[in-house]
Amino acid sequence: MSETLNIALIQTELIWEHPEQNRADLSKKIDALIEEVDIIVLPEMFTSGFTMNPSRVAETMQGETIAWLKKVAANKQAAITGSMVIKENDHYYNRMVFVHPKGAIDHYDKRHTFTYAGEDKVYTPGTKKIIVDYNGWKICPLICYDLRFPVWARNVEAYDVLIYVANWPATRVVAWDTLLKARAIENMSYCVGVNRVGKDDNNHDYSGHSAVYDVLGNRIDNIPFDKEAVEIVTLKKEVLEHNRSKFNFLADQDQFSIK
Repeated sequence: MSETLNIALIQTELIWEHPEQNRADLSKKIDALIEEVDIIVLPEMFTSGFTMNPSRVAETMQGETIAWLKKVAANKQAAITGSMVIKENDHYYNRMVFVHPKGAIDHYDKRHTFTYAGEDKVYTPGTKKIIVDYNGWKICPLICYDLRFPVWARNVEAYDVLIYVANWPATRVVAWDTLLKARAIENMSYCVGVNRVGKDDNNHDYSGHSAVYDVLGNRIDNIPFDKEAVEIVTLKKEVLEHNRSKFNFLADQDQFSIK
């Protein structure tokens, strides 16, 4: 078990529907990391941007991007996570993959497809919330629009870290800031959000606002807004356990069932 978790947040521009170039650009940023890290977090649809043309960029779980992720994880001896477009059994998924240093893969398919952009018409929603066990930490990976639905993120598994990856536009970034903080407080967990920057081919602007909040809702990173940045943030198990012991709010939560 690790008492700390060093997470590298990669806030970056994405080249529209160009997986090869996005992998190359991300490789440069990851190779420049000189500190040891435990997890590298990339944005939502990091190979393409938030496209509703999945046939142009979709890959399989045996494709080039998965192979690249495994190589990065092995070279850095760190897990790496982010979402990409996967085709499986004639369905397209906005899938968040969590690649372990030895090559094992956990994955989560976005449950709440973004109807406002028509994501529900081209992508199949996921049905299962997952918890990843890594270095003695329990991690819950979720994607963008999932952030608006607190019951889905509800901490009934005693997870330690929520990770949201996103292409969240600048016009609604106040909601992103507010909800990330709320998810940390209500679930008494660390909450990590990684969003992209730049403009996509649909003329949507993205202002980043990637952030890390502790269990009391304090922001503990120094990532700048509106520009590319890479920052390593250290999470501490002692802080998590101390606050959960002192403020045992999770024991008083209501019970819900999700259909």
